[in-house]
Amino acid sequence: MKFVDEAIIKVQAGNGGDGCASFRREKFIPFGGPNGGDGGDGGSVWLAADEGLNTLIDFRHQRNFKAQRGQNGMGSDMYGRGGEDTTIRVPVGTTVINVDTDEIIGDLTTHGQKLLVAKGGRGGLGNIHFKSSTNRAPRRFTTGTPGEERELKLELKVLADVGLLGFPNAGKSTFIRAVSAATPRVADYPFTTLQPHLGVVSVGPSQGFVVADIPGLIEGAAEGAGLGIQFLKHVSRTSLLLHLVDVAPLDGADPVEQVRIIEGELQRHDPELLQRPRWLLLNKIDLWAPEEREANARNIITRLDWRAPWFAISAAERLATREVCLAAQRFFDERHAETEELPE
Repeated sequence: MKFVDEAIIKVQAGNGGDGCASFRREKFIPFGGPNGGDGGDGGSVWLAADEGLNTLIDFRHQRNFKAQRGQNGMGSDMYGRGGEDTTIRVPVGTTVINVDTDEIIGDLTTHGQKLLVAKGGRGGLGNIHFKSSTNRAPRRFTTGTPGEERELKLELKVLADVGLLGFPNAGKSTFIRAVSAATPRVADYPFTTLQPHLGVVSVGPSQGFVVADIPGLIEGAAEGAGLGIQFLKHVSRTSLLLHLVDVAPLDGADPVEQVRIIEGELQRHDPELLQRPRWLLLNKIDLWAPEEREANARNIITRLDWRAPWFAISAAERLATREVCLAAQRFFDERHAETEELPE
């Protein structure tokens, strides 16, 4: 199935039904008085998170959604029936944005969570509400109010614990294949990853986490170059970033410079991402001679003045990938323990 992570839809809640102006006309009741009922409320439009969906592709075919109008009031004190709500199913992890105001209406992050995006109109009042001691035959009634109408932008941000960063061909897809059952495309040319992939890493019984692989970033991505910036939002919900760098790129580029370029793109896109825990994975060390690996890795770390955890790995040969997974699991276990210790 094609991965679609953005969609624009229009939603319109139902209008409220009109109130009724009516009078009792019954035999032997000469002064019957008003008996016009109220109109029913219009139906509302809701979004509901469904873990059975993983793409917004359905909204490429249907973009307009409308709830039912409320029924008009009737005589004999009969109120109009309320309009039925419309519920739209979206994937878990969907952010809802009002296109007109660019305001985030809400995030749907758990299965079954619902979000009201357009409220139905109120039903109008019948003439029974306008009877008084001085106006015993009121002909006044009110019409229903219109339902809300909005244009919404839906953004799907995959829910993962770990996000992978790096240049094209840094080995992100190979890494996720090595540590999980995911099978993203792997080839010896850039941009083989054209859409995000999720992989579940199992470390032990009841222990594991989810890794998100996104298309590679290039210099100028924050200004729209390349593909990765379109999907960088998918790492915004992750707790840990793994920054992969090719230590022996075919074009002879400097790995240190590649790390700094990605950091610059993160800074321009969202400075908060740089404050998130980020580990460095020096990938493809199998291309170095075994006796040179330690010294070469230390040289890169020293030049970067890297203070966070780092690992020298080979995703293709699965060297030290297990150690990365175990360290990540300890990281999440410690965070979970800290959360449980916090006072309510």
